[in-house]
Amino acid sequence: MDISVAQIQEIAVTYGVQILLALVIFIVGKWVARMLVNAVKRGMGRAKVDETLIGFIGNITYAILMIFVVLAALNQVGVQTTSFIAILGAAGLAVGLALQSSLSNFASGVMMIIFRPFKVGDFIEAGGTAGVVEEINIFTTQLRTGDNKTMFVPNGSIMGGNITNVSAKPTRRVDMTFGIGYGDDIKKAKEVLADILAKDERVLKDPAPLVAVAELADSSVNFAVRPWVKSGDYWGVFFDTQEQVKLRFDAEGISIPFPQTDIHLIKDDAT
Repeated sequence: MDISVAQIQEIAVTYGVQILLALVIFIVGKWVARMLVNAVKRGMGRAKVDETLIGFIGNITYAILMIFVVLAALNQVGVQTTSFIAILGAAGLAVGLALQSSLSNFASGVMMIIFRPFKVGDFIEAGGTAGVVEEINIFTTQLRTGDNKTMFVPNGSIMGGNITNVSAKPTRRVDMTFGIGYGDDIKKAKEVLADILAKDERVLKDPAPLVAVAELADSSVNFAVRPWVKSGDYWGVFFDTQEQVKLRFDAEGISIPFPQTDIHLIKDDAT
């Protein structure tokens, strides 16, 4: 079949316009996508979101927007995009199933950034471990344990259980229990314990520390000793108080009961 020059010119003009419009859609769409992504990044930056998360979400957002731009440009040229959408949907489902665990960790990381149950520098107990938060990444949270080990805990494990943020409050209560013998002077022991706390400058005056008889146990009278301290002084006060109580009780003649077993031998005269 012969094609005239006029028909060729008509086809060229028609498809040329469509291609030109497709290029315009692509260029303008790309510019709009970049503008939207930058706006999202600025908003997350003002909200003090982690830089790693900002970059990751920015890249994901830009990729999704560019998919729509490319599909719109192809549709303008006359390419049927229905099959492309179906393929993308199937591929997305397959990837989602394959990366289910990783996506769960990613979603948990986003939730941690948004709701902020803890921040870098806090001491937390979560995911079956405890330590100081060093980094909050997309899929894992980096902790430094008390013996200076680095642990990478999946974000899903953290958000899937209880989170104890030890550093959330500026003050903490140190809970300790000390026992004395039943033959010792309760009032004297109470005065000694109160004096130890009063002489420690790290112990806060408000709230006032508590020294009270908590239990009449099997072999001891147990005192509950509960001073309030700044969070950073917790372990120092805990360890020093233990030592001071032993030294003062020894000096004051107050006994500290310990488990012991009495064995009675019965002599059988028949043997």
